Amino acid sequence: MAVPTIKLNNGIEIPAIGLGTWQSKPNEVSAAVEFALKEGGYRHIDCAWGYGNEKEVGEGIRTSGVPRSEVFITSKLWGTWHSRVEECLDQTLANLGTDYLDLYLIHWPVPLNPKGNHPIFPTLPDGKRDVDHSWSIADTWKQMEAVLKKGKVKAIGVSNFSKKKLDEILPTAEVIPAVNQLEIHVYNPQHGLIDYLKSKGITPQAYSPLGSTNSPLLSDETVTEIAGKHSLNTADVLLGYLVTKGYVVLPKSVTPARIAANLTGAVAASKKLESADIQKLDGLAAAGKQKRFITPPWPVDLGFEHWPKLV
Repeated sequence: MAVPTIKLNNGIEIPAIGLGTWQSKPNEVSAAVEFALKEGGYRHIDCAWGYGNEKEVGEGIRTSGVPRSEVFITSKLWGTWHSRVEECLDQTLANLGTDYLDLYLIHWPVPLNPKGNHPIFPTLPDGKRDVDHSWSIADTWKQMEAVLKKGKVKAIGVSNFSKKKLDEILPTAEVIPAVNQLEIHVYNPQHGLIDYLKSKGITPQAYSPLGSTNSPLLSDETVTEIAGKHSLNTADVLLGYLVTKGYVVLPKSVTPARIAANLTGAVAASKKLESADIQKLDGLAAAGKQKRFITPPWPVDLGFEHWPKLV
């Protein structure tokens, strides 16, 4: 099945559906990646240094037999590496067994203390995460631009950036981020932020498009009704809704049948959904169902709507 592609602001084409690998256990993820590429029709894998499973992702890519040039690989810079972007990238490249990435993102706009008490989540004596408040993310972006110029990555972008955080890098940016990867689904559509991204030529990417484990999205009455009308599964509607809107969608699964169905279902739904369906889905959050599933306890104001208040 042909997967639609989206042209990024630097002219590069990205497959609109990719396999997410967050929370995929190392012993499961290599088989999931291999299946997605070899049998499932995927050509886009989304990973991150912070997920701790990049070696296994790389193994899955190699064993799939699909040439590296045909696979779009995204990874992300973790918070403890904001002052050492190229060093973190080099670890990712070595782990994945490749000499370049198609897309590299800043994972969160939160620089963490690189000399703290933990390599991933350094904490202060009071238990709060140890943020390096002296570091400017505009300087992180300068280093992202430097690895782009070197050819180690083909495109750069951000993840979990609100308008407030984008406004910290855009005034001095030579390269506009190609994408912003966010938690986007029918209960957290972030319409205002999406409009802002579009005005800047930044492509939205949706992680957790089906919500999270035991997600209420899959049993939502409106989603179920639209699925029934078009002889689709609820997951198809949730994914197809986002594809129709021109977003990159990153469903995560390690189950072969689910991996395959996510791709075929998303493509099928994107062709069947009508503008009235999209309008109904667009309105779910505002009608009282607004909900985020991913809200890590960062002790900084990220500038997002519908985010827990800082303690």
